[in-house]
Amino acid sequence: MKTIAVIGGGITGVTTAYALAKRGFAVTLLERHRYAAMETSFANGGQLSASNAEVWTHRSTLVKGIKWMLRNDAPLLVNPRPTWHKLSWFAAFIAAMPHYRANTIETARLAIAARAHLFDWAEAEGIDFDLKRQGILHIYRDKAGFDHAGEVSTLLAEGGLPRRAVTPEEMRAIEPTLAGQYYGGYYTESDATGDIHKFTSGLAAAAQRLGVVTRYSQDVQAVNSDGRTVTITVRDGNQTSSTTFDAVVVCAGVASRQFATQLGDRVNIYPVKGYSITVNLPDAASQAAAPTVSLLDDETKLVTSRLGVDRFRVAGTAEFNGIDRDIRADRIRPLIDWVNTCFPGVSTRSVVPWAGLRPMMPNMMPRVGRGRQANVFYNTGHGHLGWTLSAVTAEMVGDVIRLAAVPRAFSPLPLAGEGLGERAGVTGRDIAA
Repeated sequence: MKTIAVIGGGITGVTTAYALAKRGFAVTLLERHRYAAMETSFANGGQLSASNAEVWTHRSTLVKGIKWMLRNDAPLLVNPRPTWHKLSWFAAFIAAMPHYRANTIETARLAIAARAHLFDWAEAEGIDFDLKRQGILHIYRDKAGFDHAGEVSTLLAEGGLPRRAVTPEEMRAIEPTLAGQYYGGYYTESDATGDIHKFTSGLAAAAQRLGVVTRYSQDVQAVNSDGRTVTITVRDGNQTSSTTFDAVVVCAGVASRQFATQLGDRVNIYPVKGYSITVNLPDAASQAAAPTVSLLDDETKLVTSRLGVDRFRVAGTAEFNGIDRDIRADRIRPLIDWVNTCFPGVSTRSVVPWAGLRPMMPNMMPRVGRGRQANVFYNTGHGHLGWTLSAVTAEMVGDVIRLAAVPRAFSPLPLAGEGLGERAGVTGRDIAA
């Protein structure tokens, strides 16, 4: 197994290509856009947030989803129109709720390991991506939210992540520009922020220097495997062509589900739309009034990051509405209103809206490992923590493929299930071991 195709040029595909190239494989990256990181990795919240490792498979998520169903401005919005995929996904989501605790702890462990890899790669390759290592402050307006955060902190600590409770006075000392009244907060000093698009583009260039062949404007139409070779058919403009590889890694975000079906696997990803705004800070007053410490507002489900001197990003919300990339004004307006309320000194005259589709597995854990065919692998389904987890899952799938490339290495490796933590006792370490 020498030649490997990686489908998808977002953060997961690029980190996977880089990790495989570092292991000596001949890698070809296939991406349908003209450049890397042009979809979900284009303008996310910018957080590298181990402190946001709590999975969503908690009963409170269902309660809030039902309560907010008829509100267009709700942080979590579910289109009530049923589809078989949506119904089956939510059934699997409910079935995963007993694993909430274990999966939260494992996600925290993975996130801690991931950022060490990511920082090392950025330093080694000289990637400038507006990195800020000033921590993340979670803010709470009521006792109920603060108390739940305390329970989550216990799980994060089991995963190896320390974070501390802070009073409203301490919150203002950490981020003096924050306006409003708060019950309290939690501060994670080890978390960071940056520009995912800049990082992914920089790592894609580094991968090219390592020998990765990057083929952009390649819209993958079909992928087939007989267990020994993989044939991938792509369309480039009006031209269609097929190429054969020894193996394939599917890192195609929300499109991973359809490719998995072609390969005989079930990867139950649902597209969960999120929105962001990038607030341009053209004047000194706005620059001084914008926060430098990253925030996560639990009530509104919004996160922030400061990207250099003159940009401020706010992102969040979750919309279950299938493959829909439309940018809705009624979903962008609450983000702008939040900035006006929490940071009234920031001008919102120049705001760039964006929407992207998070590839979400029902148990909130990424699908990392082998498919049914011996030369098919997956690294996808990272949900709201794609950037946070990408470096470690790339390393994991790289190790799996390196072992698979050695004769007789296939037999002791278990087939990957629906994702990490899908069944009791299965973790990322087990799959990559």
